[in-house]
Amino acid sequence: MKTFRKITTTLLLFLSLYHQAQEIKVPKSYSHIKYKDGILGVVDKKIFHPEKKSNPLYTYTKIAEPVVTGTENGVQLDFHDERINGKVSYGLIKVNNVKYPGPVFFKRTVKVKNGKVEIPFTNLKGKYDFIDWEQTGKVRLGYRYINEKGQVIYDGRLNLKKDKNGLFQEDISLIEGPFVNQVTDENLVISFKTNKNVIAQIRVNDQVYSDIVPVKEHEISISGLKPQTSYNYTLLYDGWKETYQLTTAPKKGCRSKFTFAYASDSRAGQGGGERDLYGVNTYVLKKMMMLAGYKNAAFFQFTGDLMTGYNDSNNKQNLQLLNWKHAAGNYWHYHPVYVAMGNHESIERIFKRTGYKGHSYYFGHIFVDKFPFDKYSAEKTFADNFTMPVSNLKSEDGNKYDPSKKTIDFPSYKENVYDYTYGNVAMIVMNSNYWYASSTADIPLTSGNAHGYIMDNQLQWLKKTIAKYEADKDIDHIFVTFHTPAFPNAGHLDDDMWYNGNNDIRPYVAGKPVDKGIIERRDEILDILINKSDKFVALLCGDEHNYSRLEVNNNTPIYPDNWTGKKIKFKRPFLQITNGSSGAPYYALEKTPWRKFVKKFSTLHALMLFTVEGQHIDMEVINPDTFEVIENIRLR
Repeated sequence: MKTFRKITTTLLLFLSLYHQAQEIKVPKSYSHIKYKDGILGVVDKKIFHPEKKSNPLYTYTKIAEPVVTGTENGVQLDFHDERINGKVSYGLIKVNNVKYPGPVFFKRTVKVKNGKVEIPFTNLKGKYDFIDWEQTGKVRLGYRYINEKGQVIYDGRLNLKKDKNGLFQEDISLIEGPFVNQVTDENLVISFKTNKNVIAQIRVNDQVYSDIVPVKEHEISISGLKPQTSYNYTLLYDGWKETYQLTTAPKKGCRSKFTFAYASDSRAGQGGGERDLYGVNTYVLKKMMMLAGYKNAAFFQFTGDLMTGYNDSNNKQNLQLLNWKHAAGNYWHYHPVYVAMGNHESIERIFKRTGYKGHSYYFGHIFVDKFPFDKYSAEKTFADNFTMPVSNLKSEDGNKYDPSKKTIDFPSYKENVYDYTYGNVAMIVMNSNYWYASSTADIPLTSGNAHGYIMDNQLQWLKKTIAKYEADKDIDHIFVTFHTPAFPNAGHLDDDMWYNGNNDIRPYVAGKPVDKGIIERRDEILDILINKSDKFVALLCGDEHNYSRLEVNNNTPIYPDNWTGKKIKFKRPFLQITNGSSGAPYYALEKTPWRKFVKKFSTLHALMLFTVEGQHIDMEVINPDTFEVIENIRLR
């Protein structure tokens, strides 16, 4: 008996130590998130709400990185999961002498069964071989996976070549890119991802730029270029190549004419087909990007809700973001795309409410930004997927609410808050969904940040950045963009920076509320933009799935009827322009205190094009689906 007790005690001790070793450290910025018997959960009045675990069917690893095996007739793709069924469309891709390469799908599809599908090349011979693979033994293959319900999940590409036995094998392939990023008058970065580690090169004229070591994720810096000059660039990797073109920016302060594009909210819409390519309305987004290219837009600013998101799986989020990048690719191969975070970029730890009997997924769960922040947070995943500028703003660590000066207890601002210039224009990109906890009512319990709230360190960064450009003689115009409107007009009156006039909404840190509520913080932001800046042009927002232009002045009612707090006075009128019409389901105009100050409203898909020439700015708004002009006005 003593021996049995000793063994039992030892086993329990081992299990306890095992659970401790498996436990993830909860950031001190959160509250009431604890472990019980090795399970992470939220404790609310002695009720334990355990973390919900998921096993998503479609992820980046499964769908974008299948196991490829040569067969007598072609190749087999293995998607790593026997639950995956449906069909695959397939076709050849011609790259040489083609500006926008893409697959030409064959007239038949092949079935996916138990996660595997064989793609026959016997159908792609003779008159169907327009890339000469029968002579070269090399194939660029495009494949589109469609699930059993008819939803398109992914468009991919593979490079294949024959081995010594005459069977096709997977070669080094581009999973995404190349993308042109961070363009200045002399420098830029070209990013892309490959399926295997390889040293890749970029050739610009006679200059070759290269990776230092073999990698899958490539960011190659290009330098020493001339301002406002177009260059062909060739991507070289393991015997494969493809050529595109890039154009450098004018020198900072140059006042020559240029155009840039703006939009947001391309998450999945209704109507089937490419309007929901696993989280992305690629039908509208492709048209947005191609119209921007046709209009020779120098860059595209896209601010939030790229895809459906709200995932608890980073691997699933990566696949949806990859679908977005593919849809934007034809423009992005040639011009930079700058992206910002919205609420749908959220990645969460989800806790299932114990005893909940309702039918609402939202009310049945508690949500917080996924931690550890340096591995799993929405901010980290966003940075991993894009190559954006990096500011000197680190995180909200060190603010007056920080529960610990010795530990990192907030996610990073790296590549989700930044600024850049083009000619005489400065763009300030902010994150109004930082450290976001989507179950707003639970924020006093778990702590976290509310949708639309700009926290203290980011506010101070904005103030300093505005001051920097106010003092810069080379900059004439400042645009500021974040996802959530200061003044919602349709679909988001119960949140954004309004919450139906409820100033009680605010972040909680370590169980304690911050001093300023959402409306007070909104006014602090507007004070910086309007009263501290003469160069500020407009606030560019998204979140609401429509196009609207709102003029705000001192006669605009911007407070609830029962407001007793301080009221802001503007030294000049200003514009809030919201364009969340890149394919997400539309919202109609609603009744607000400021409704009569809405000068233009449309539920059509809308691409905004700003043409800057010296001191003047003209804005044209076009439906990319029909080319209908929604609005054409002079801003300055």
